Amino acid sequence: MPLNRFIMLWGLVFFCTVTTSLAQGLMIRNYNVKDGLANATVYAAVQDKDGFIWFATPTGVSKFDGKRFRNYAKKDGLTDNEVVKLAADSKGRVWFFTLNGKPSFYEKSVIHSEDNDSSLLFNSRSHYMQYAFEGQGGYIWFLNTNNRIVQYNGKQTIYDKLGASGADLYFLMRNDSIFHPLQASFHLETLRDPNNSLQQISSVCPYPLDDPTLRTRVNENAVVIMRNTLYSYTSKEAFCFFNGAEWGIKDDISHMCIDNDNLWIGTQRALYFLKGYFRGERRIIRLLDNHFITSLLKDRDGNIWITTFGDGVYNIPYKNFYFSYLDNTNGLYSHSIFSISKDKKNDLLLIGQNAGILNTMDVDNQIRQYTLDTTSGRNSVLSITPHTNDNVLIGTDNGLYNFNALTRKTSLLKAVKMLKDVDVSPGGKIRIAAKNQVIALDDYAISDLDMLVTSIASISDSTYYVGTNMGLYFCTDKQRTLVPAGADTMRKVSIKDLKWIDGSLWVGTSDQGIYVMQHDSVVKHLSTANDLASDICQQLYYDGVGRLYVATNHGVSVVDVKTRRITRNITSSDGLMSDDIRGVYADHDILYIATSNGLCYFNADHIPVDTIPPVIYLNNIRYGDSTFLSSQRFVHLYKRKASFEAEFGTIVFDLPELVEYQYNFSGDSTNGWVTTMSNIIPFPDLQPGNYTLMVRARKYKSDWSKALSMEVNILPRWYQQWWARGILLLAALLLVGVGLRYIIRRIKQAEKRKTEYNRRIAELEAKALTNQMNPHFIFNSLNSVQHLILEKEEKQALNFLADFATLMRQMLNNSRKSYISLEEEIAFLTRYLELEKIRFAHSFTYHFIMEDALKEYTIYIPPMIIQPIVENAIKHGLAPKNISGYLEIRLEMVDDLLYCSVDDDGIGWDKSNSIKSSRLIKHESTALSVIKERLQIIKSFNGSVGKLEIIDKFKSGFGNKEGTLVEILIPIVKML
Repeated sequence: MPLNRFIMLWGLVFFCTVTTSLAQGLMIRNYNVKDGLANATVYAAVQDKDGFIWFATPTGVSKFDGKRFRNYAKKDGLTDNEVVKLAADSKGRVWFFTLNGKPSFYEKSVIHSEDNDSSLLFNSRSHYMQYAFEGQGGYIWFLNTNNRIVQYNGKQTIYDKLGASGADLYFLMRNDSIFHPLQASFHLETLRDPNNSLQQISSVCPYPLDDPTLRTRVNENAVVIMRNTLYSYTSKEAFCFFNGAEWGIKDDISHMCIDNDNLWIGTQRALYFLKGYFRGERRIIRLLDNHFITSLLKDRDGNIWITTFGDGVYNIPYKNFYFSYLDNTNGLYSHSIFSISKDKKNDLLLIGQNAGILNTMDVDNQIRQYTLDTTSGRNSVLSITPHTNDNVLIGTDNGLYNFNALTRKTSLLKAVKMLKDVDVSPGGKIRIAAKNQVIALDDYAISDLDMLVTSIASISDSTYYVGTNMGLYFCTDKQRTLVPAGADTMRKVSIKDLKWIDGSLWVGTSDQGIYVMQHDSVVKHLSTANDLASDICQQLYYDGVGRLYVATNHGVSVVDVKTRRITRNITSSDGLMSDDIRGVYADHDILYIATSNGLCYFNADHIPVDTIPPVIYLNNIRYGDSTFLSSQRFVHLYKRKASFEAEFGTIVFDLPELVEYQYNFSGDSTNGWVTTMSNIIPFPDLQPGNYTLMVRARKYKSDWSKALSMEVNILPRWYQQWWARGILLLAALLLVGVGLRYIIRRIKQAEKRKTEYNRRIAELEAKALTNQMNPHFIFNSLNSVQHLILEKEEKQALNFLADFATLMRQMLNNSRKSYISLEEEIAFLTRYLELEKIRFAHSFTYHFIMEDALKEYTIYIPPMIIQPIVENAIKHGLAPKNISGYLEIRLEMVDDLLYCSVDDDGIGWDKSNSIKSSRLIKHESTALSVIKERLQIIKSFNGSVGKLEIIDKFKSGFGNKEGTLVEILIPIVKML
């Protein structure tokens, strides 16, 4: 939607005397090039039969539905881009008066001109059309700038023979029963018709302005504009019903418009609004100062459209005539208002603003300003409270003042920093809420509270409630201590305002809506869930007759105090200047609403509500990369992966951004409706078939419109026919059969390979088993047992033999499994190392280091894969040393592999190889090659890649450290 600019423009009311007074303001909306208008200079405006507003500009025409402009130029079918006037006939055609004089019109989404319609062929002789008239049978007569009559009869465009006999504009106007004018007014240099000597011409209106006969006469007949006067014109008489000079208008009138009892006058310098002119009222409002008004239009909804030369189009929504507005452009100090009240005795409206300014407006709408708080910094007028006789209490940021509405004198009652609220008890006792204190004027003060006091409400002359940012409190003049109130519900609640109404306390909060309390208990809670405008309450105002007004940051909510129900919400959508409401005041039927953008006042019971559903139309259809004109039936051959989009629109000039759409593609008008705010309805990859698309819309507070339906027929391609699909199905089945056969054969081959792998693994495990437990270890272990027996160490020998047997049994059990747990592997290695320590006379120590992350899971690894590495470290690294050695086994998780390092401080890999016998070298090489082959076979099954690396620390940059570091990455199975 184009972003509308709202401009508040005000004027002076000119009376017949020199006396002037300030008038109410009107909210005027401006549309310009940035909103989509074809040009900032607009010559004319017209509304067509469907409801669209058309604008004529020097660069083409603009068609407007309230939200979007659709622009047409010469490339779109216009005969010329310079369109000077427009006319709409009863058949729905919009005629374009272009500078080249060639006739053209818009009908059913197409611009008709001589290029596509032979009936419009015409030699204009460079004279363009000025006026248009419609006759019977749809004939159109034009009067061009050469004062010639041109006729269009649907078959041809010709110079009419009437023109050859001397017929002119007077002739067309005189015979208005035959020629119906398609424009509201005519510009003439003289009223005298040379062919009508019987016509009476009068410069004085024969009717009183408030005579209904006058308005009927003016509405039903042509209006002639002569310089700055308006005449009602018939063949019998022409009389002046408006003389601009009598109203202070000296400029020539460019256009006029009649709106019910009101008269609008446009000139080259300003726009004039004569409110109640045909009721005899003498009030004139000057608007759009220094604007050249080119035309005026009242649409069928009552909105006023003003076109200008160079400043775009202005619009005044019909409902804004029910409101009056005040801000800094028509009398107030600024646009921001903090408080509002009225001294009914003196009939004086009081308006509090920033800078300590109090504005007053009397019954004659005279506005005066008084500076109350002159301190620096914040000094806004926050509260206005009626007191006694002619006196009003005025609370500002820095003090409490008394303002006498009769004498207009001000006096300071008490200087108070950060004053928040003022309340008067039934007996007239004044209490003040300010920052962190409560003040009973001329009595006592409760100070230095550890909370922010925001509001106060008196129950009686001696008891009252206090609202704070930390909850609700109760106090009496006797105790002078704040006591928590409202039980647990009101603890920690941030309170903005309080009102005591007929035995109930109404609590407005800063973020939780409204609470209603009776006898210290909450009996009702109202929030946005109950249709409250917002949960952020800024002020509560009770009108004394059963209605509570809640000012919020999203409008005003009206609450019925008796039923405790929200009866209505009033927002900017209804005509307020802003939704940020600071205060409310009701005076009989007039409601005053103070906002951050000005004051709005109106009859609260007569706010217009537009419940008529909007007019919905189909704009265009997009299928794939192509765009098609609107039609009730769309037929197209299927496009693969092409998106079908239908773009709709509504003709809504008031709040077009709140229009909702519903669409249904099932053809069922009772079910399946989808609601959206978008006017583009997409259907990606729409399959072949017949569909019925139904769309309806509703605007703010209206019902749903009648559904607009469109038939959509997507034709299938040859391969989407039943016979083609049958062939494709058979081919697919054959292909599936071949595929299944291939897959089964691959599965059988995989099973065969798996069997072969298992066989090889079994062989390798057998090899590993024979290599893991070195026969020398078994032989030497038995020698150790023999030595212990000879040394009479029978008990130690028996223990050694028992551990040796357990180790052998554990080795045999593990060799039968593909995976064992890491705990089992560590237990096996520990038992093995303990036996090796005994066998080698405790010539080395060992240590296991295990990462904590490994303890969170149960880790399974291939058996007998670490032990050969440990054995090599002891036998070829530590055993040849002359001193005690150290062995470290580290276990960590790296990605999804187990990292194991066997680190010894022995003689080193290279030195060990140099002193080994050929038998030992062969044994070791076989053991390590078996480990590598096992890792490779495991990779072929589960894809995990193992790794084995042997590092001589002395040669590999470990400083002067000797020994060997063996690193191995082992594929694992991890379970929680």
